[in-house]
This record gives sequence, C-alpha cells and structure tokens, in this order.
Amino acid sequence: METLEFIIYPDGRVEERVLGIVGSQCAEVTSAIEEKLGTVVSRQITAEYLQQPVLQSNQIAQPAHAFSEW
Repeated sequence: METLEFIIYPDGRVEERVLGIVGSQCAEVTSAIEEKLGTVVSRQITAEYLQQPVLQSNQIAQPAHAFSEW
C-alpha cells in the first residue's frame, strides 16, 4: 500500500514520509507536492528507495525440444 504521511509542526515545518513506494518513484510522486509546500531543507533516503522494483512475468520457460527422450 502506498502512503504519504505529513507531519505539520507548530513552526510551519512539514515532514513528509513516503511508505510503500519502491525505488526513486517516490520522488516523482512527491515532487508536485514539495513544489507547493516550499523549499526542501533535507531529504532522508530510506531502504525502500534503494530497493529495485520486482518485475513479475507470467511466462514459463519451455525446453528447446518438445518431444520425450523415451
């Protein structure tokens, strides 16, 4: 599940947390929001950011020959 969490402090600072988005896609998701909020003072990269997306395939490898060895 993809989640964006915002903590707004009394002094106006906003802390943004991105959960459930693997790789650098989180930067794409949050760029428009960050642009509206103002200057990004710091950025902390998480383990999810460093992960590579898992690509699934429904293809099954077939042997080079389709006949029986019997």
